[in-house]
Amino acid sequence: MKKERPRKEKERLQQKTAGAGTRIASSPPTRRRILVIDDDLEDLLRYSAILQHEGYEVRSIASHKEADNCISREKFDLIIVSQGTAAFEGRSILARAFERNQRVPVIVLSRSSDTDYCPEAMQMGAADCRKKPAAACEVAEIAGRHLGLSKTQAV
Repeated sequence: MKKERPRKEKERLQQKTAGAGTRIASSPPTRRRILVIDDDLEDLLRYSAILQHEGYEVRSIASHKEADNCISREKFDLIIVSQGTAAFEGRSILARAFERNQRVPVIVLSRSSDTDYCPEAMQMGAADCRKKPAAACEVAEIAGRHLGLSKTQAV
């Protein structure tokens, strides 16, 4: 009959294994953090709700200026930002996001009549640019694709 390992030895082995990049079965998966910025409150709530439903941790902000400050203080795995007004306030979000973390994907949502902002956003480094209003399911699919997660891995 095989002897069972003492509890402390098991815990040490689990910690060592976890440090090697293997997840301990009992530990919860890390939730991906998404920042959603949209001055249209209806769109902001719709996009945030579907992303939360998909298992992401979502921070919703209706002000580009407030979001700019937030990016300086917090870390996100993905940023979804509306272009803002004709002045394209989303530009400052792109700049701040890449200043803080060159690898964070930023998705720009542009009003369908203002698609001229998409080439500029892409040239600045945006991962994607979509017309608004985007369907909620499209936003969830885009988030999963840019985070490299399937729907079941997001939780």
